[in-house]
Amino acid sequence: RNARVIIIRSLVPGIFCAGADLKERVKMPKSEVGPLIASNMQLIRDLGNLPMPVIAAIDGVALGGGLEIALFCDMTVAAVSAKMGLTETKLAIIPALGGTHNLPRLIGPAKAKELIFTGRAIDGQEAFDIGLVNHVVPQNSNGDAAYQRSLLLAQEIVPQGPI
Repeated sequence: RNARVIIIRSLVPGIFCAGADLKERVKMPKSEVGPLIASNMQLIRDLGNLPMPVIAAIDGVALGGGLEIALFCDMTVAAVSAKMGLTETKLAIIPALGGTHNLPRLIGPAKAKELIFTGRAIDGQEAFDIGLVNHVVPQNSNGDAAYQRSLLLAQEIVPQGPI
């Protein structure tokens, strides 16, 4: 209730969020897929509607749903070595959590279409170059450079008036 900034990160080295287990999803009964996607979508919408800024700290892989989580955050910081993409499109799976809507809003429709149609993953530097992330940092020996930069950004935000 008193939080002024939220930072989302992973404690698993080299991974922000690798997205859904697509092999498991293929085996799910169709009657379970829709409710699962709906509940995941609501969770991510709730994240996007929080009353305070949310920063995604991407120190590793953010593929599929992992990138979609970051797309709902207000700001994103990535390590140069991070990998991001809506790679499920390589398997003819539509990103279910809003990636095809939110990606063009950040980077423009032409570049978003390129990434969606190719299913290509990009590194943190390219993500910064195309406007997908706010800051890019070299990875440190602890593997938490994006998180450390996110803390600095949060410290800059906290003394400001709430918006």
